[in-house]
Amino acid sequence: MALRVVANPPNPWHGAHVEWIDAPPPAHLKVHEEEAKSLVVEHDSPDIGFRFGANPYRGCQHACAYCYARPSHEHLDFGAGTDFDTQIVVKINAAEVLAKELATNRLDGQPLVLSGNTDCYQPLEAHYRLTRRCLEVCRARGVGVAIITKGALVRRDIDILARLAREGGATVNISVPFLDAAVARAVEPLAPSPRTRFEAMRALSEAGIEVGVSCAPLIPGLNDSDLPRILETAHANGARRAFMTMLRLPTSVLPVFRERIAAAFPERAKKIEHAILEMRGGRWNEANFGRRMRGEGERWRMVESLFQLTCRRLGMDDGEARLARPRDKHERQGQLFQD
Repeated sequence: MALRVVANPPNPWHGAHVEWIDAPPPAHLKVHEEEAKSLVVEHDSPDIGFRFGANPYRGCQHACAYCYARPSHEHLDFGAGTDFDTQIVVKINAAEVLAKELATNRLDGQPLVLSGNTDCYQPLEAHYRLTRRCLEVCRARGVGVAIITKGALVRRDIDILARLAREGGATVNISVPFLDAAVARAVEPLAPSPRTRFEAMRALSEAGIEVGVSCAPLIPGLNDSDLPRILETAHANGARRAFMTMLRLPTSVLPVFRERIAAAFPERAKKIEHAILEMRGGRWNEANFGRRMRGEGERWRMVESLFQLTCRRLGMDDGEARLARPRDKHERQGQLFQD
């Protein structure tokens, strides 16, 4: 793998769409440009509600303490801590590689999920526009898309997402684990505020795009009591589906998470850690397929029941609902979409 370090990383303030809601991050950003050899990844895990995913970026500027993707940065000889937040790899040829892959494989009518690992609408997207270019490729090839993001920058692409939605192939799931802006800032320091994410939901919904809310991860003792109000606020802003997953703390994610929680919530840290262990049967993490995204025990069952009952009361789809409508494999095959 050959990475080219960018001497002067793009300044997000110079773009038409600015992602920083508050002050820019204190840590120094270093951007590495990469010529990717492949982009689409096929998943066979029973924990994941989709089959095909793609990630234009490695690492994520949102700097979420709990991000399960952090250990993947170690495969690049970077660290899983601040390196994951500040050493960002950009697959500058993502759209071109995707076009080649979709020319020979239309994914059996399944949608392509963007941000299965790191956020495709993190701030650098304002400059590189890789996600938008990938959306254009998917539309040209007749491939449906589903997006999972915290980035308010998704509003920039409402035009193409609305066209994809009219053709039956676009959903956007906005991740909102916390309702309180101060708590969110402590755990997800460089992600847009919860209010900004709800505003993005409304804008997408009003444009006719199917919107969902991701209440993930559930961190017992920290955000489980937020669930009803998150779902209610998301529903009021146009979300009609929701899903929830349990906090995952694999390998090097655990020390990053514990350090952040101890610093941000010193009076609550032990309570939060005890609740996590309770929901994991005395373990910090569950690595077995089929169980990684769920907790166990009475406390988990109570939270899961609260989530499901609230979704039903609001009329929202919950659980492993589709991320985007799978197309019939013969539908529009080989046909370019026309406005």
